[in-house]
Amino acid sequence: MLHVDLDQFIAAVEVLRRPELAGLPVIVGGRGDPSERAVVSTASYEARRFGVGSGMPLRIAARKAPEAVILPVDHEAYTAASAVVMATLRAQPGATVQVLGWDEAFLGVRTEDPEAYARAVQQAVLAATRLHCSVGIGDTLVRAKVATGFGKPQGVFRLTEENWLEVMGHRPTRELWGVGAKVSKRLATLGITNVAELASADAGPLVTEFGPRMGPWYLDLGRGEGARVVDDTEWVARGHSRETTYQHDLVDPAEVDTALRTLAEAVLEDVAAEGRPVMRLTLKVRYAPFLTKTFSRKVPETTDRDEVLDHVIRFAADRIEPGRPIRLLGLRAEMPMPEDAREGHTPTRSGW
Repeated sequence: MLHVDLDQFIAAVEVLRRPELAGLPVIVGGRGDPSERAVVSTASYEARRFGVGSGMPLRIAARKAPEAVILPVDHEAYTAASAVVMATLRAQPGATVQVLGWDEAFLGVRTEDPEAYARAVQQAVLAATRLHCSVGIGDTLVRAKVATGFGKPQGVFRLTEENWLEVMGHRPTRELWGVGAKVSKRLATLGITNVAELASADAGPLVTEFGPRMGPWYLDLGRGEGARVVDDTEWVARGHSRETTYQHDLVDPAEVDTALRTLAEAVLEDVAAEGRPVMRLTLKVRYAPFLTKTFSRKVPETTDRDEVLDHVIRFAADRIEPGRPIRLLGLRAEMPMPEDAREGHTPTRSGW
């Protein structure tokens, strides 16, 4: 199986639209104004050399790379470019395609020469979109995904059971797909700091620390094990979420209430299109200067917008600290999954 990942996708799309930016440090984030509160969505390789990375506050990125061109996020342009990429992947001989996002997908293929197939995929994507991609090859989805990082940019790399520990064993657990900083720290408390130690760990302490489902999952992850089949079943979202960073801190209760209702209405509009009831709410609050708290609550299943909105307001009233300045609010509404649906979830490092 192959994992295809577009190189610096968002920045590359912007450079295609503005060829004069080729070779320059390009940062994309927010409305393109570093004086506003926003974060970096992506940075070109040239900008990354200055230490700019995704998720970094835009104003800090601007200080790190003062000569960078800063552009606003254009979701429609990236969605359109992604659609062409995915159509190109689906047109490859014998390919089963599992889309992971705008800029990446798994391909299930049967071929005697996966490297040659990967190179052909790269050429097809380049011809159709003028965008470059890297390809990871693996005998599991995990290994293919991790392999892509070694191929960047514009390269091909292969990870299998035979070379997994040789390549990954000495690397910190943070470099595994699905292991973020918090999980890495929790593993370290168990004496597990690198991939080889995780691969040979005893399951007992992992189950105690992470639970009966996630403990064995992390053990398999350390060994590069996991699914071996690319699933092209139609993607179904378990939930929808929105978040807003405010240009000035919210303190007044009326402001907070208005912001919550606006956020909830946007999420409920997304949920309504699914035709499924809301069953759980997750509230994200970032207080000034940068303390983030996340709360989750199960609610009675309902499709009634007013009922859900009432749950949101009462949930927030229970959890938000009165009078404390708020710089960001986020809301996620989860729904029960339809039978036989492939859940839209992959390991992630995001706050959601």
